Amino acid sequence: MMSDNNNSTIRVLIVDDHDMVRQGMETFLRAYDDLELVGQAADGTEAIQLSQELCPDVIVMDLVLPDMEGPEVIRAILSEQPNLQILALSTFQTSKLIREALQAGVIGYLTKDLTTDELASAIRAAHEGKPTLAPAAYETLVESASKASITTYNLTDRERDVLSLMVEGQTNRQIAQSLSVSLSTTKFHVSSILAKLSVSSRTEAVALAMQHDLV
Repeated sequence: MMSDNNNSTIRVLIVDDHDMVRQGMETFLRAYDDLELVGQAADGTEAIQLSQELCPDVIVMDLVLPDMEGPEVIRAILSEQPNLQILALSTFQTSKLIREALQAGVIGYLTKDLTTDELASAIRAAHEGKPTLAPAAYETLVESASKASITTYNLTDRERDVLSLMVEGQTNRQIAQSLSVSLSTTKFHVSSILAKLSVSSRTEAVALAMQHDLV
């Protein structure tokens, strides 16, 4: 099962404290020629160590670990390897946990009831810098946002253009090309959008934009 866009394998590290889950993930990855399992970690300490030793492209991580909080592990890894992409994979869907994971820097939040093809697609998207949010997690964020009583965001026309492209899944570099502006200008607009929407990640911004028809 090859991805049409990949010319080389995507190196994946699995982090989960359950042996059966890790074994299942290992079997799953073997079914896709473009995904390569490079290591497995059973706790946060091991995850941090292996991420440095193995330099994976994408980490698929359970947020509930025996020795450290998931967001703490994510921040520790990304502080040393900011270009590494991390996907949270969890059975828990509280708005607090989802927000903490997104604020820590994950590029996607997935639930363990997803199909193998959905997980493979999420890993490929993460490798390309594109966020993925499970429908259940999205609904949780939307419900939380709808209770926030936010009435106005004061987005400029250009910020709405940028937000619209964010909703389409474009990266900062792609947005810059689409709008014929510099990458630094795009990053400024994205930062301004996150501040005005009172969110901490692109994924949250996209969820809020869709909920309130901002674009």
